[in-house]
Amino acid sequence: MKLGQATIKDIARELNVSSSTVSRALKDYPGISDETKRKVKELADKLNYRPNAVALSLRKSKSFTIGVIIPEVVHFFFSTVISGIEEVAFANNYNVILCQTNERLDREKSSIDTMLSNQIDGLLVSYSKETTDFEHFSKLMDLEFPIVFFDRLPEISNAVNVTVNDFEGAYQAVTHLISQGYKKIVHLAGPKNLAISKKRKEGYIQALLDGGITPDESLIVECAAGTEKESFDVTIVLFDNPENRPDAIFAHHDIVAAGAMMALKSINLRIPEDVGLVGYSNWQFSSMIDPPLSTVSQPGFKIGETAITMLLEMIDKKKDYQKEPVHVVLDTELLIRKSSVRL
Repeated sequence: MKLGQATIKDIARELNVSSSTVSRALKDYPGISDETKRKVKELADKLNYRPNAVALSLRKSKSFTIGVIIPEVVHFFFSTVISGIEEVAFANNYNVILCQTNERLDREKSSIDTMLSNQIDGLLVSYSKETTDFEHFSKLMDLEFPIVFFDRLPEISNAVNVTVNDFEGAYQAVTHLISQGYKKIVHLAGPKNLAISKKRKEGYIQALLDGGITPDESLIVECAAGTEKESFDVTIVLFDNPENRPDAIFAHHDIVAAGAMMALKSINLRIPEDVGLVGYSNWQFSSMIDPPLSTVSQPGFKIGETAITMLLEMIDKKKDYQKEPVHVVLDTELLIRKSSVRL
């Protein structure tokens, strides 16, 4: 059954009860047994039934509106993705509804409900750090609702994804540090449950191996929150012993790198003479700080363009990506600046 085809009559027929019983059960009216309420609500949830036939109207006619769910609006990378999305949406006479989760699963689920109630035709998603169970997405996909994931890849076998080559981006960053003579390189890693974090860690490790350096797990430290304070505190601890200090840092994004830079300066270590530093994502500030930060640039605008183009193809039924899943991988670019050049 496709999304939006379920009605109160469908639920009533399936459970062999009256439509009025289903309606009262969904509203928790007295006089309806707990067992009946349970059965009605379970089936309604399974069929993705929505009050007032909102879901039905979704599929009967287009609203020319798409939903976009991102972790943070303030994140420079996501702002560039949104620009790409809106450019294509405008050109195709689509409106965009944007929700940010603030990296919270409950906000993510609430955002989906809000958007479906606003009769969106499809959904673009970069899920939250808290999301480890993707059932709320899988259920919609099983009902043939168009969804394209970008940046963060869910563990859903038939998901349609657009991302960058995070392995190669990390590999290039660490290979560059090794070429500059750095040997004891720290990786300030992202959340362990995110595929992008795993790929960046794998790229870091492979670059070390190819450079003849044995990876040291003690130099891989998770900075899951991704804040300046977190990376500042972690860096202070890592560089506490003057006799056994690392000589470079590869951070999983630029905010983390900025916190590390402040920590290094606070203990009078010079960048890049004493410690080399490379970030990820090419935030606007990265070229303005002292010294300018080397970083891996992601094509955010292109990601947004690609993701919404694929979504519109799904909405218009020009391509059935969910039967033949597509994983589009775009290239990154290493931007070398003063923070990592000492030779």
